[in-house]
Amino acid sequence: MALPTRPLGPTGLKITKVGFGSWAIGGGGWSFGWGPQDDSDSLATMRHALESGINWIDTAAVYGLGHSEEVVGRLLRDLPESERPYVFTKCGLIWDGKNRMKEPARVLKPESIRRECEASLRRLGLERIDLYQFHWPDDTGTPIEESWSEMDKLVKAGKVRAAGVSNFNTQLLERCEGIRHVDSLQPPFSLINRKAAEKEIPWCRKHNTGVICYSPMQSGLLTDSFTGLRVAKLAEDDWRRRAPEFNEPSLSRNLALRDALRLIAQRHDTSVSSIAIAWTLAWLGVTGAIVGARTPAQVDGWIQAASVELTAGDLQEIASAIKRTKAGAGPDFPRGVKASSSRRRSKARSATSSGTSSD
Repeated sequence: MALPTRPLGPTGLKITKVGFGSWAIGGGGWSFGWGPQDDSDSLATMRHALESGINWIDTAAVYGLGHSEEVVGRLLRDLPESERPYVFTKCGLIWDGKNRMKEPARVLKPESIRRECEASLRRLGLERIDLYQFHWPDDTGTPIEESWSEMDKLVKAGKVRAAGVSNFNTQLLERCEGIRHVDSLQPPFSLINRKAAEKEIPWCRKHNTGVICYSPMQSGLLTDSFTGLRVAKLAEDDWRRRAPEFNEPSLSRNLALRDALRLIAQRHDTSVSSIAIAWTLAWLGVTGAIVGARTPAQVDGWIQAASVELTAGDLQEIASAIKRTKAGAGPDFPRGVKASSSRRRSKARSATSSGTSSD
């Protein structure tokens, strides 16, 4: 199956609009795990994603404390070279091997970056990582210029093809850009967490930096079947149990927004999950969305997002639902997308009543 692709900044990589996220396949037993996960199920799920047309997998050293990369490596070893997907991974989160449930430290010291890169290459069984990313900003006091210079060295050494960052604000992006072009940014972005649309996504569009957003379904909240009762049934070591968006008062608002997507999904003959993901892809500057799955059936539940094209009317309906439910935070209508006439008239009336001119 062929899926639509977009260029990832200036890297030469053309990636499908949705990619496979392997956070959950790291399994449980660590501070941000998703509960138990069978490796054979993970391998079957990733194979199904590739057979469905996806051409990239996003992982990280910290997922499962190395285990996710190991499982991805097993998948790659069983694939012919011509069928291998692009592999993206991340560094900068250092865990305590004696206390798996302790939150990893955010470390971007040059020597640590080098060690982590070599360890990831071994676990993945690769000679070069297609996209290597800093997972989070440093907490040790290391200047980002030193960290990003080390990333540049890895690219020049042939160990990394493209270099990106995750969870960085525009100030850090500017500082990195002064050393070497930032090929991509990986921000959290969904109908609930819309904050990246304020500054980071516009910055990336201006600088020809690719954007691959993570958690476009808000870690499962924006799926067709998620319920409040499901939270109580999550595994004890599932990080979502303690996440604010999975607890009241946010949970009810979030599920109300999810329910508002059902009519739009029916019109497009697709799933609510696909509509939620397609909304992130409708923003100018967004290259692709990272979507996780633990079973092949879950992949089938969102794979159509790559082909769904939301209309201005759909986007306006979603924006209205965001206002009505008061779910999440951030801009509610994609910049650069032409609003429908009714939305423009509404804005004009509002501007007239307040004595200002409309955009």
